[in-house]
Amino acid sequence: MRSTKESSRQSGPDDDPRSIPRRLFDLALPVIGLNVLSVLALAVDTAMCGRLAYAEDALNALGFATQVVFLLMVAMMGLVVGTVAFVARAHGKGDEADVNHILRQSTQLTVLVSLGVALVGNLFADDVLRLLGASEDVMALALDYLRPNLSFTVFYYLNMLYAAVLRGVGNTRLPFVVALGSNALNVFFNYALILGNLGMPELGVGGAAIGTVASQACGTLALMVMLRRGAVPGIALRLLPAKMDGALAAALARVGAPAALDMVILNAGFASIVGMLGRIDDVAVAAHGIGLRIQALAFVPGLSISQATGAMVGNALGAADLQQARAVVRASVRLCVVVMSGIAIVLLLGAPQLVNIFDIPPESHLSELSVMWMRLLGFGMPIVGIHIAFMGTLRGAGATQTSLRINIIGTSLQIPLSWALGFPLGLGAFGVWVAFPISFALKALLGFLAYRSGKWAQASLRAKG
Repeated sequence: MRSTKESSRQSGPDDDPRSIPRRLFDLALPVIGLNVLSVLALAVDTAMCGRLAYAEDALNALGFATQVVFLLMVAMMGLVVGTVAFVARAHGKGDEADVNHILRQSTQLTVLVSLGVALVGNLFADDVLRLLGASEDVMALALDYLRPNLSFTVFYYLNMLYAAVLRGVGNTRLPFVVALGSNALNVFFNYALILGNLGMPELGVGGAAIGTVASQACGTLALMVMLRRGAVPGIALRLLPAKMDGALAAALARVGAPAALDMVILNAGFASIVGMLGRIDDVAVAAHGIGLRIQALAFVPGLSISQATGAMVGNALGAADLQQARAVVRASVRLCVVVMSGIAIVLLLGAPQLVNIFDIPPESHLSELSVMWMRLLGFGMPIVGIHIAFMGTLRGAGATQTSLRINIIGTSLQIPLSWALGFPLGLGAFGVWVAFPISFALKALLGFLAYRSGKWAQASLRAKG
């Protein structure tokens, strides 16, 4: 890492006259929009592939391909978490040179991770799809979607990285605006290439992949051009290769690896639920899938606030202002609880109407189970809000080992509790599902205790040492 004595100063978060809750809200709002756009991009692919003559196989292929993409994204998620933590601290300190050094190094690391994912993913995509249970017909279509996405995953990953870096310096509007344009291009490319409109060939699922990659490439290039031309004060993106900073890479791995494992553990918890439901009732598995689609959107506001919290906590700790960091955490918990409680009311009161969106007969067993699952999610939303606020704090502080331990303990409760309630106690699908909000209650408590201990702030200082 570069010496701060040689670094120029830039305006830091302390120069912002807005209140902390207002700053957190303003920072989080574009992140919410960005994350919603990310969900909608996949929805566009799904909706347009649903118009193909072989729609059922096409949609199954997209489902399998998306699982593979998420499985391979674990390493990049770790790098993103580590980068935000270090950039936010450097920005809070006013260390412009260090911010740009981290940006340059993390860009190079992202390219290396992308190359590894492209190579490994293309080599083993067939095997992974078979392991997930894809039929031969569906596998061929899934590969049509996977190959381009894996081969050019560098654009997707760089988009993630630059959005994270900008979040660390307090600018979430630019990546949101770029994402708006990228999503518009995705709709245009998909309309032309999936269905063969505007004089283009009908490429089906392969067209969805090409459209997605092309729109991601345009978004990445737009961000690169703006970052190189000084669109964001204090940020100067350099693209010429530089010598790798081994100490920084090791520090990023130390902070990012536990965050990557967090994803693995969370997915293991979800997979265990599906496995148990499959032994109880196939209809419950379908209901779970419907609930997860709603959950993907329901969690977006809270997770976005959590991401903004991490950036602001890192800024405050970089400025050696523990009092401000604690004020950010308090504001985050309040905002997360209010927002997630609002979503809870929608889920609790509007579950039947939400299920109807999926054209499920109102009196069917599937509808009954789907409504049950959504309402259980609704009851747990305020608790989830508390948990993710503390997780954002720990990640922003670089205390990812602590957040990992919390998730391990919570998941270690959720899996056996789901089994005990669902099988020996005979509660069936309800028992399997109800362990989910219970485990989040434990995670929220552990997060609060970790916050009260104050060790998270010390972890932030050690992470750069």
